[in-house]
Amino acid sequence: MLGIYSSHSQLYLLILASLTTLFFALPLLLVPLTWARLMRWKIPDDTDLAVYFGRCLGAFVVGVDAMGFMGAFYLQRQQAIFEVLYFVSISMIAVHVYGAWRRIQPMTETIEIAFYALLLLLTLLFQPISAA
Repeated sequence: MLGIYSSHSQLYLLILASLTTLFFALPLLLVPLTWARLMRWKIPDDTDLAVYFGRCLGAFVVGVDAMGFMGAFYLQRQQAIFEVLYFVSISMIAVHVYGAWRRIQPMTETIEIAFYALLLLLTLLFQPISAA
C-alpha cells in the first residue's frame, strides 16, 4: 500500500499545497477571527491573543505549503515534505481527538479528525518510492 501512487507524488503535492494555502494557511494568516467564526468558534471580547495564535499557525501552514510546492517541483525534496506531512497529520489527529474527548471544540473541529486521517492515508498512498 505504501507508495502505490508514488508516480503521482508531484501532482499530489501541488494539489495539497494549493488547497491548504487557499483554505487554511492564508485565511488563518490574514483573517484568523473570520476563519474562526466560519469554523463556529465563539469569539471572546479580547481577541488579541487569538489573532496572534491564528496568524502564527497560518504562517506555519504557509511554510509547510511552500515546502509542498518545492517538493512538487524539486523531486529531491519530496521525501522531506512527505515526512513533514506524516508529522502534521498524526499530530493534528491527536490534537483534534483530545479536543473532541474534552468537548472543548466545535463540531467542525471534530470533523477535521476525518480530514487529517484522509491526509495521512493519501500521504501514505502517494509516498515516493526510491529506486535504491
